[in-house]
Amino acid sequence: MKQDAELRQALLAAIVKVIEEHADELTSLDQAIGDGDHGINMKRGFEAVAADAATLTVKPWPDFLKGVGMTLVMKVGGASGPLFGTLFMTLGKELPPEPTAVDLVKAFRAAIAAVQSRGKAEAGHKTMLDVLIPVAEQLEGGNLELDALSAKAHAASEATKPLKAIRGRASFLGDRSIGHMDPGARSSALMIGAVANVLKEVA
Repeated sequence: MKQDAELRQALLAAIVKVIEEHADELTSLDQAIGDGDHGINMKRGFEAVAADAATLTVKPWPDFLKGVGMTLVMKVGGASGPLFGTLFMTLGKELPPEPTAVDLVKAFRAAIAAVQSRGKAEAGHKTMLDVLIPVAEQLEGGNLELDALSAKAHAASEATKPLKAIRGRASFLGDRSIGHMDPGARSSALMIGAVANVLKEVA
């Protein structure tokens, strides 16, 4: 149990750090096609999660993830809070206390479905789903290699540049959204990369 708590602490610290380090970049991406506050909001949300890390990380995986999600819903402004909050909360609802790799893949797909339902979005709409869905497909295909998953996430975020936004604030720009990376996709890729790096160290 202590080992699990240490892993949760490491994962949370890595996500908080990567969002903090890239907050200005995420804000810049959002200034191009959104409200310009994605990086600021995500940083604020994960700082709030970090402030409660001592309490959260000693909880079992389901309660830990649900706690992270609820904090994001409460602390992250705009659409990002509910969407990323839904992702984490659904992971928590779907995972057993001692999850296997199979459990993780199934829970990740369920969490994506919940985000799709919440945001009324699909793959190709230039959202965080354009990273989450390709990563889920790679996992479901049996490729659990961590470097490959991280590479898939980052390539998928780059692939949002030529897309025209169909959902979210960027959709109001129409064709002018083309040529810009989606900030939600970028933050999703950063978090997946951070998680993969931590898991590599303990593998």
